[in-house]
Amino acid sequence: MTGAVALRLGRVSNLPTVWTNVLTGMLLAGGGQADAPAGLLLALLLACSLFYVGGMYLNDAFDAGIDARQRPERPIPAGLVSQRTVALGGGTMLALGLALLLGVGVMPAAGTGLWPALAGLGLTSAILLYDWHHKGNPLSPLLMGLCRLLVYVVAGVAVAVPLPGLLWLAGLLLLCYVAGLTYTAKQESFAAVENLWPLLLLALPALYALQAAVGGPVQALLAVMFLGWLLVALWLMRRRRPGDVPRAVVSLIAGICLFDAVLIASVGATGLAWLAVAGFALTLALQRLVPGT
Repeated sequence: MTGAVALRLGRVSNLPTVWTNVLTGMLLAGGGQADAPAGLLLALLLACSLFYVGGMYLNDAFDAGIDARQRPERPIPAGLVSQRTVALGGGTMLALGLALLLGVGVMPAAGTGLWPALAGLGLTSAILLYDWHHKGNPLSPLLMGLCRLLVYVVAGVAVAVPLPGLLWLAGLLLLCYVAGLTYTAKQESFAAVENLWPLLLLALPALYALQAAVGGPVQALLAVMFLGWLLVALWLMRRRRPGDVPRAVVSLIAGICLFDAVLIASVGATGLAWLAVAGFALTLALQRLVPGT
């Protein structure tokens, strides 16, 4: 397997959105304090990156039969790598992620015991359930959103237990965002009222951004950036010229970083919020090199 194929299988261009999820989860759990040990942050970033890439590998491994009929250009049906190799790689990455979280739980002056590993088990279960049964499953977008919520939880329980209500609210809003973008992309048009309901899921994080905007000029600027980007992507969804829907989907995936920036700024960590904005720009740049869908 070549390096290019490995990167494509892992959709690594979207990794900055996972990194900003980790930062957000830690800050929301710690009340906006950025005094966690650097080693803890790095371990969580690596663990959640392994979960994401490993999950993407297993997604292709589970879908190999269907892709052979519908997406023959993908790496496994194209003969660029074997299904066994991809499955073994994905499973190994999930196991390594769990091992890292066990280590995180016992880090000196920072460990919270078994909580990170238990949250990691929940995330692993959600990933496996999604990969195993997402084709033809009307609830699969919710499972995808649940995986993102659990990244917040994994990062949060490494900092504090029990988790504050704000982190759970943020996680539910992120779940709505991810599920909403997926359901919206599946709509053939928005001409019929019954096709508009996924927009309600996207409206919930948008409403949160609006109320967060009153917190100050930085919060207002970040809210405008997030809402503006959301509107541009939805316009592409509605226009639906060739290539518009995939472009809108990867744009909305990158927008996860902007929503993280809004959340981070809402707890007063306005300086760190710009790291999430940088993650947004990095995601867009990487998506030009490696497809992010």
